[in-house]
Amino acid sequence: MTTTEIKQTPATSPRLNFAKAAPKAFKAVIGLDAAAREGLDPTLVDLVQIRASHLNHCAYCLHMHTSDARKAGESEERLHMVAVWKEAAHFFSAKEQAALALTDAVTLVADAGVPDDVYARASAHFDDQELAQLLALIFTINTWNRIALATRKTAGEDERVS
Repeated sequence: MTTTEIKQTPATSPRLNFAKAAPKAFKAVIGLDAAAREGLDPTLVDLVQIRASHLNHCAYCLHMHTSDARKAGESEERLHMVAVWKEAAHFFSAKEQAALALTDAVTLVADAGVPDDVYARASAHFDDQELAQLLALIFTINTWNRIALATRKTAGEDERVS
């Protein structure tokens, strides 16, 4: 492909279908996602997925996970506050705040690593197994965000629906 051809590609046109092009890798991520959720509160799972998707600017995943959260009964008020959870901490429990702080640190790990105080805060609210599950969930949503961004998934087109 020439430079001219690359420039003519609209920024919104989808790229390859990752699930079809790399089915084993795709299934492995699905397996990790399912395993990561085990034992975690579904509301917490939604909040973590929404927050990481905000940070990664992944409109496809953000749309999907806010829709899931609404269907599960999450309030519009809290959904709007996830993006500014530090400034609106009173909307979230201490455990949710700890999970959101860990999500921020792990998602933005290149900025400052995972600070000891953030890790300690999370470990005060989650036992070792839950903390490992939470970390796996954060790793997984970051992977999904990168797949969606790299392949230019379109927000609002939830491929899980047949």
